[in-house]
Amino acid sequence: MTKIFDGYCKLLDALIALALAVMVVLVFGNVVLRYAFNSGITVSEEVSRWLFVWVTFLGAVVAVKERAHLGTDFLVARLPVLGKKICLVVGHLLMLFATWLLFSGSLAQAKINWDVQAPVTGASTAIFYASGIVFAVSAGVFLLADLVRALTGQLSEDELVMVQESEDLAQLERDDTAHRNIPGKH
Repeated sequence: MTKIFDGYCKLLDALIALALAVMVVLVFGNVVLRYAFNSGITVSEEVSRWLFVWVTFLGAVVAVKERAHLGTDFLVARLPVLGKKICLVVGHLLMLFATWLLFSGSLAQAKINWDVQAPVTGASTAIFYASGIVFAVSAGVFLLADLVRALTGQLSEDELVMVQESEDLAQLERDDTAHRNIPGKH
């Protein structure tokens, strides 16, 4: 299962990189064309805006899988194992509920806007809301997998605290782990 999740996230990373490249070309090209040639790419603003939303939601999916969202572990880190497990289960149930709300709202908006055309591209504006659907389904699967692992006792005590106080602390811990895994280093 982990290989499938990792492969899916690599695919999302590639899509994010592609979307960012397209956004850069569209926005930079539009600026150059406007100022140098008094022209422009008409779809640039609309497509870039949609791609930005998709990049945000796809990046959030990868962050859910990698547990990279920032949070606070002030209380949870100090609890005994049972307390950590209870907090993890309650937290995941709340996140699954929020994910369900996002899914149902995005699906409703996609249905409502299915026949509505975007002003410049003429594409269905449901594409915009589909990003929320993709996020909710993907994040829901990752959250459910973590919840099942927690309930079946497959998570170590360190994994029961799934947030980091800051990006700097997370980087220090990754560096420390990498340093400990280098052969010949203590």
